[in-house]
Order: sequence, then structure tokens, then C-alpha cells
Amino acid sequence: MAARVDAAAGCSSTQNLAFLSCQNRLVYSRQDMLSIRLRSECCTNCECLRVCKEDFLTSKNWGVKRHRRDRKQKRGCRGGRRLRQLRLKTQHYNLPLPSIFYANVRSLVNKLEEWKLWIATEKTVSECCLLLLTETWLTPIIPDSAIELTGYTVFRHDRTEDSGKRRGGGLCAYVNNSWCTNHAVIASHCSPTVEFMTLKCRPIYLPREFTAVLITIVYIAPDANINEAMGLLHDAISRQQGKYPEAAFLVCGDFNQADLKVVLPKFYQHIKCATRGERTLDRLYTNVKQAYKAEPLAHLGQSDHVSLLLTPEYIPVRKRTPAIKRDITIWPAEASQQLQDCFHDTDWEVFAQQDVETHTEQVLDYIRFCTENVTRRRRIKIYPNRKPWMTREVQGLLKARNTAFRSGNKSLYSLARADLKRGIRVAKEAYRQRLENHLQSNNTRQVWQGVQELTGYKSKDSLADEGGASLAEDLNAFFARFEVTSAATPAEALPPPPPLPVKALPPSPPSPSSVQRNVVVSVEKEEMRKVLKGINPRKATGPDGVAGRVLRDCADQLAGVFTGILNRSLAQAIVPSCLKSSTIVPIAKKSNPEDLNDFRPVALTPIIMKCFEKLVRNYVIACLPEGLDTFQFAYKTKRSTEDAVAIALHAVLAHLEQRGGYARLLFLDFSSAFNTILPQRLMSKLEDLGLPLSLCGWILDFLSDRPQRVRLGPYTSSMLRTNTGTPQGCVLSPLLYILYTYDCVAAHPSNRVVKFADDTTVIGLISEREGEMDYRDEVERLTEWCRANNLLINTRKTKELVVDFRRQKSNVQPLLLDGVCVERVTTFRFLGIELQEDLSWSVNTRGLVKKAQQRLYFLRILRKNHLPQKLLLAFYHCAIESVLTYGLCVWYGSCTTRDRLGLCRVVKAAESIVGCPLSTLEQIYATRCHRKALDIVKDPSHPGHCLFELLPSGRRYRTMKTRTSRLKNSFFSRAISALNGKPGL
Repeated sequence: MAARVDAAAGCSSTQNLAFLSCQNRLVYSRQDMLSIRLRSECCTNCECLRVCKEDFLTSKNWGVKRHRRDRKQKRGCRGGRRLRQLRLKTQHYNLPLPSIFYANVRSLVNKLEEWKLWIATEKTVSECCLLLLTETWLTPIIPDSAIELTGYTVFRHDRTEDSGKRRGGGLCAYVNNSWCTNHAVIASHCSPTVEFMTLKCRPIYLPREFTAVLITIVYIAPDANINEAMGLLHDAISRQQGKYPEAAFLVCGDFNQADLKVVLPKFYQHIKCATRGERTLDRLYTNVKQAYKAEPLAHLGQSDHVSLLLTPEYIPVRKRTPAIKRDITIWPAEASQQLQDCFHDTDWEVFAQQDVETHTEQVLDYIRFCTENVTRRRRIKIYPNRKPWMTREVQGLLKARNTAFRSGNKSLYSLARADLKRGIRVAKEAYRQRLENHLQSNNTRQVWQGVQELTGYKSKDSLADEGGASLAEDLNAFFARFEVTSAATPAEALPPPPPLPVKALPPSPPSPSSVQRNVVVSVEKEEMRKVLKGINPRKATGPDGVAGRVLRDCADQLAGVFTGILNRSLAQAIVPSCLKSSTIVPIAKKSNPEDLNDFRPVALTPIIMKCFEKLVRNYVIACLPEGLDTFQFAYKTKRSTEDAVAIALHAVLAHLEQRGGYARLLFLDFSSAFNTILPQRLMSKLEDLGLPLSLCGWILDFLSDRPQRVRLGPYTSSMLRTNTGTPQGCVLSPLLYILYTYDCVAAHPSNRVVKFADDTTVIGLISEREGEMDYRDEVERLTEWCRANNLLINTRKTKELVVDFRRQKSNVQPLLLDGVCVERVTTFRFLGIELQEDLSWSVNTRGLVKKAQQRLYFLRILRKNHLPQKLLLAFYHCAIESVLTYGLCVWYGSCTTRDRLGLCRVVKAAESIVGCPLSTLEQIYATRCHRKALDIVKDPSHPGHCLFELLPSGRRYRTMKTRTSRLKNSFFSRAISALNGKPGL
């Protein structure tokens, strides 16, 4: 009701007269005011009145309280965004980011009176930290005193003769003195293409994650050269990012048709509303996600742009992420030696039992008991914004500074501030020196860990505990959902796989003899010792509670007992339950998971079981025939995603050389492929491959009756037992999946089935004469094969991409999978590489540039901390160059000049940060093409080996015949040219 009363008062003539009187300083007597009241014929606006349903006095229920639903405003405490908005009203200047008022004024002089009236009457505008104006049209003859505002410091950048125009343009910024008094102009530019001015502000309050706020005001004329303007802005902002890597960057202004995200893709645009007509010409870019909310205001005078109020929405890290409490194990210096002596004097025969289950449990319990006696546990608290160089000395100086500030003694406070500044400098120098010492001693792990702590690179947020124990139980049941399917349809009840043509059958392994089938696998003590020595002590401890450090430091003492346990387990084909148990740690697939399917189950298994699996895996690989499943590129030596994409693209490009042909690529997505493997079906395939029966039985028992729990923060679910699938995180799981799908091959010579782990792609090479019959039959056969092997196709995520360069294109009929139409897309992310239907690479290169520019921030942080150039160079190769060169052999040869220019811009920016010349992408591409070609030539089982055909001379390879530049610039054509030593690669 207060809002209606306020509106009614605003419509009152008495109120308006009183307001005008106050403005004009007129004096009225009491009699004059009474006469004005009697003469007033204006009453409250009828639109502001609430119409009553019935008369208050005649109502029978006048004493009954009004129902809650009749209230216009709800009761209760404000929460969420409303609470933040209330804080903005009360804390105008203690904000994590400045509040901004922006307007394109089109001549400030003509609107000066109205502008000052806005400041005097509009509280939301006058309390903003920054007032930014473009197109001020100011000239040097107008002094600063004419446009100054009380309580603000004004900065202006008028249009100069360098712009080539006599009038127009101009930038102006007002900084509220209550928000910041430490400010300066650090850059400005005026040219026919762009005008900008950059302010550096160090406000009174700023979150710890920011060191300063840099505001850049921009005006780009409608007829300006956009590419040149974006280049100038990119260079200027990149220089500022190199000098102030931890600052908050705000770029605001009139961009017209330009888009800053083209050159700075990691900046975020926050103005979503229209600013002129139906178009958004004014924009605000920041390097902070979800930083601002834009609200349109009225036009300033006759300006054709609406004004904007930009309210900060950013939540500081300290408030957004709570402190993490973690229990750690402290190892005294003599702990390892004490354990070695203890295990050396232990009579392990005491634990020997005929039951391997009891034997294993007693040994693990004894190891865990001895470890607990020589170590101790401690709980620590980790703050999200804590700097790695923060020491106890610096914390003491910080407390002394705060105490001096509260005392009110200025001299004492000045000394405490100086001591704190000196202490921080010493702590940073000590931290830098420690990293240099690790680098000189070749301790790469400590160096990389220090770099990650210093830059925040790849810092993983802890999984939220929302839902608690109930969410852990739900996730455990969800991850075991395929158990119901397998129980309803056991392996014997599933239909057999569809028969394949003779040409499409995979190479049959040689029939093993009865001696080989009945052999019992065993391992030697030296093999076990070697595996235990190679354990990473930083690996997370499994459900058994035995740490990796114990197994590695005491490998000589424990190798014998674990060798005996593994040999007994292999001989009896029994895996102890304590070694099969797993703790599933859910990993979110995206930042804000919405349902249970947004979590990926990663199994945490006993470390000693991983060692057992490594020894068994080596034996299984030795028993496999050569050339098994050549189109499976995962988990094989010198095979990568680059090989899989190159083979798939070459098949498509070679087919498109024929007139009238086109290609259809079906990208299959399986629902939890590893979790749907049927152990019984897998055993039959392993026996067909010639593995010993005892080993097959051991693997069957390893996959059967597996106990699992889900751990979500401090909560752990109840135990479930599963008999389907292979846990993600086990050493054997990838190899078992490859063997489970080795018979999934193309049935027709015009098709290809390319696999990389569970990513399966069906390529149909279609000609006008033969049509799509073979392709559709291939898809139907593959669907039947998946149904027979209990692999569930996720039709929602399965996509199809059609590559067709025919002039007269026919309507391609959609593809159906289990009655569901497969979605056709124009772009698909194929094994980490963006593949477009026109086989161009603009989307892929833009994504790489965006990711690499994001990591340039970490490189700038390292340079700011004065780390040695050798370390900067190593970080560039590991974190930035690896991104730019991912799949380089596949796509770089076909890139356009514009795409290569964007990539080179990132390399040049890194050069200026590192301070030394860096290898160009052209040089890296030539080197990698030559190296990859040599690897394929030396590998007869590689699918691309047949493309390298030696000429009769034996010194050169036959050049590939090409009709189009697409095939000529592809990898295999360029690789043959590289081996032949042709220039121009």
C-alpha cells in the first residue's frame, strides 16, 4: 500500500507545488498555503486508488484479519538476489565490483543541466561508483570545471585531430570519491577506427582475488574498420593484462557492430537488453563471469541510446566457496624405517590360511594397524583465497596491522603497514626461490604443484554436500541401475550377435592347444617388487585403508607376501572381496549438476589391487593375437585421437573426390558403456581369443559380486553388490572393454567403423549409383550387435553429420534408431576436435584460441611473481602450446589465413610474456607431420600404413592423386610430401 500512497502523493498538485517551491526558494505564509488547499480541485489519481469489494463499515467481517493471499507483498526475510540487492542499497561503496551508470549522451554540453539534475535527484545514479559517458562532443575550449560534479573526480578524453573528424566522439568518466581516491589514466587512444581511455582504480575495498580495477571506455564509429579496431583493443588490453594479471577488467562503451569476444573470447558480455531501437550497440565486457546485471533507464535528453544501470552480481571467492576441512596423515621422518623393520621381522606364515579371502584380510589389517602406530592424523582448514606464499609470519604481521588500525595511533599504524608490506615481499621471494630450487633439482612434481598453487590453474572445486546422505544413497542406486537390466536379461537369454559377411569378420585368432588353455598363470616376486616400487605415493587410499606410500617404501618386505596372495588367487580363480570392493566418488560432468545423470562414477579401489591388475594385464596383452581390431585406436602404443580423426577424415575426403558422392557420419553415444558389460559374454570372447581358462575364471570372479559404496563429502552410502560392468578407475577396465567390442566391425566395404574406447563412429561413403542401402543396413546391424551385447545407445546424444558438396543436393532422409529420429547437426565435437559439415576449421580454431587465451592469464601471474624464464617456458609448452597444437596434424593444413592469424596472435602474446622467441605453429606442424608419418610407416597394423607406398626406387613414396585442395591439404597427403622432402609443407 505504501507504493500506492507514494504514487498518489506524486500526482498531487500540492506536492508538486511544494517541490517547485523548494527548488525556487519561495516563501509562503500559513494563510497562503490554506488558500491554495481550498482552491485545489485536483485529487488523488483514480488509477492509484484500490477499489474495495465492499464498504468497510457495513461489512459483517470487518473485524476479521485480511487473508495472506490478499496481501500485495509477502512476509518473510529476503533471500538470494533480493538480499544482495538490499545490501547494495546499504553498502554503496563496499562492493566487490563498482556499480556503473553508462550513457551515450550525444553532446554533454547541451544536456548538462539535465545531467546535473539526474545527479541531484536520482539516488540510484548519484550513488554509483562510476559514471561513464560516450559521445560527449567536448572540445578543449570547454574547461573541466564546467562539467565537474561534487564528490566525483572527472576524467575526459576528447576527440583529437588524429581521428580525422572535426567534431563528435569524446569520452568522459566520473569516479566517485567515496568509492576510490587512488586512480589514474594509464592508456588512451584516438584514431579514425576507435577511441578508448583506460583508468586504473585501486578502491578502498576490493576482494583479495583482485589487485585493481581497470576500466576501459570505448567508442567505435559506425563506419569504422572493425577488424583494425578490434586489433588495437586486443593489443592494448593484452598489454594491461600482462602488467596487471590479477586485475578486474571492465570494457564498456558504444561498440556498434563490433564484438570484442572475437579477439578476447574469454571476456563476458553482460548487457542483454536493447540499447538503441531493437539492437544492442552498447556493451559491457569483463573478465569475470556473472559480474553484472544491466537495467535500462530513460534516455538522457534527446539521446537515441537508453541509459544503463549496471549493478554488480559478483560474489567474492571467500563468500562463494566455504573453507574446506580435511584430515591428513602426518608421516614422521622415521616412520618408513620403522615400518620396514617391523615388516622385515614379521613371520607372514602366521597369516597363511587355506581360504585366500581370510588370508588377504588378515594381512591388510596387520599392515593398516602397523601404519596407524607410526603416523598420526590431523585436521586442517583450507581457505579458497589463501595465497601459497602466506606464512605464519605474514599472518602475525597482518594481525599486528589490524590491531594498530583499531588503536587509532597513526604512527603505529604506519609502521605496521610498512612491516606487513616488507614481510609479504620477503615471503614471495622465499616462495619463488623454493620453486627455483625444485626446478634446478629436477623435481618437476614440486615445481608443477607450486605453479598450480600460485596461479590457481586447474583448481578443482569440492563437490557440494547438498542432499547429504540421501543423495549418496540415490547415486549408489543410480550407478547400479544396470544391475536390474542384466538380471532381467542374463547373458544366456540375450540374442546372439548378428552374422557378419566373410570379408567383414575380424581376424580369427589361432586355435590354442589344450595345454595352453589349461595353464595356470603365476607371477614372480621380482615382478611384484617392481610394480610396488612404481606406486605413486600420492594416490588416494582405497577402501582397504592401505596407503600407497607404505607399499612403495616397504616393497622389499611386502613383495613376498603379496606374490603368494596373487598366485593363490590366480590358481583358485577367486578374487577376495576386500580387493574387489570400491568406493565411488561422483565427479560432476558440468559445473551445476541438475540430476543424477550429471555425475560420472569414478571407482576408488585398493592400491594393491591395481598392482595385481597391472600384472594380469601384461599377461593378457601377451596372449592376444597381433592386428586385433585395427580400427580401435584407444589404449594402444603410438595411437591417439589424432590417428582416429585422420583416418575418418581421409576416408571421407577420398570418397568425395568422386563426383556425385557424399558421406554420412553417425556419432554413437552409449549410456555408461563400461557399466553395461556382461561378464559371461566377455568370458566367451576371451576364450575365443585363446586366454587360459583359469585366467578367464579369475576375470569372471573379479567382475562378479563386487561391493560398492558412494562417498559424497562426509557421507557414505550403504553397500550394494553388482554383477554387471567394469568399474571406471580399474586398470583392467579399458582393456576388457576393447576385448568386449573387438568384433564390432564394418559389414560393408563402403562403410567404416572407427572406435576410440567407447566413442564409436559409423562412416557411410555413399554414391548416387548404389544409394544408402549399405549404410542403413550397417546401422541396423550395429544396433542389433549393441542389443546382443547389452550396450545401450543413447539416442538423445547420438548425432549425425552429413558432408555433401554436390551442386544439386537431394533431400537426405533422416536416420532412425529404435524408432527415434537421429538429430542432424552442422558441427560436432569429434574426439576433442570440432568437425563441421563443410570440413572447415573456423569453429575449432576459435575454440582453441579461446582456451589458450584463458591460460595466458596463468602465464602472466608467473611472470608477475618474477619466476625464471625457464619455468615460464615450461609452463607455456605444457599448458598453452599443448592446447593450440591438439590435433594439429589433422586441421592445420586446411586452415584459412584468418584462422592462422588468430592462432599466431596468441603465440605472439605468449612471446611478449615469456621474453624469448617461441616456435611457430608452422614449424611445429611440419615436425609433427614428419614424425607421425614415420610412426605409421613403421607400424604395419596401422590402418593408414597402406597409404604409404614406396616407389620402385625405394627412396620416395608415391604421391597421392588429388583433384581438390581439401584432399591435397589433408594429413596423409602432407605427410607423404614431408617424407619425400618436398618444400612448402
